[in-house]
Amino acid sequence: MQMQNLQDTNGLQTITDFIRWGASQFVEASLTYGHGLSSPLDESAYLVLRTLHLPVDTPDVYWRSALTGNEIKNIREVIQRRIKEQIPAAYITKEGWFAGLQFYIDERVLVPRSPIAELVETQFTPWIDPEEVTSVLDLCTGSGCIGIACAYAFPSTIVDLVDISEDALEVARINVEQHDAGQRVSVIHSDLFSALKSKQYDIIVSNPPYVDAEDIDGMAKEFHHEPELGLSSGDDGLDCTRQILKQAASHLTEQGILVVEVGNSQYALQKEFPELPFQWLEFERGGDGVFLLNKKQLDKIAI
Repeated sequence: MQMQNLQDTNGLQTITDFIRWGASQFVEASLTYGHGLSSPLDESAYLVLRTLHLPVDTPDVYWRSALTGNEIKNIREVIQRRIKEQIPAAYITKEGWFAGLQFYIDERVLVPRSPIAELVETQFTPWIDPEEVTSVLDLCTGSGCIGIACAYAFPSTIVDLVDISEDALEVARINVEQHDAGQRVSVIHSDLFSALKSKQYDIIVSNPPYVDAEDIDGMAKEFHHEPELGLSSGDDGLDCTRQILKQAASHLTEQGILVVEVGNSQYALQKEFPELPFQWLEFERGGDGVFLLNKKQLDKIAI
């Protein structure tokens, strides 16, 4: 990857100048975007504004503001780090966004980017009656973003955040504290359902590891900054999902639903479980590979 002269910013003065400059540097460096921001311009705007401690929705009238020498220095360093390390922007700013909520993020967890956010925002309707939801399980929780967002969506609901990674759970605890959710949200160390005993939930939602071995090897460098435990799930990407499908029924209430993201492993999953009537969900903001099943459907393969 060709490196630019990142110190050559003579004549640049305003926020707009540096957003445009940063985007140009990113294009020339041929970076990859797959962690919530979809273009060099969006990523540059985000990094410049957050480096200046400004909100991402800062009105563009302020973008004409001239920057101080120290602010310019800080912006150059952030743009340089994004290019040299090819590190996701969220790990630089230590923040990620999910369902309109801000979360603490670092290299111990994946960067939030699941289309499941749309389901949370609409309270999983029409597949379940929100008034009857009293318990939610966020399985393979990572940062806790899905489960904590569910706690906002269902204000009277108890939520469990479960993960096998103690490192991830440390981040989840930070987010539970930051969102003052400790009274209703619990953090549990468990290998999938193993530590949950006979607990049942109205909604089990999961964004488990689902990347197959071939895709892991071919991923851009940005994705290799994320914990492989949160991405890789065997040769075909289905190791975790198989266990979830076979064990979920016993942890669902009678009207309960299971929602799981499997990404590109969708087709391999359908081939392996032809008896399951997977409902593949559609999203207004894009995304696919998310299925929904209810308890009765899962009873067919329960172990």
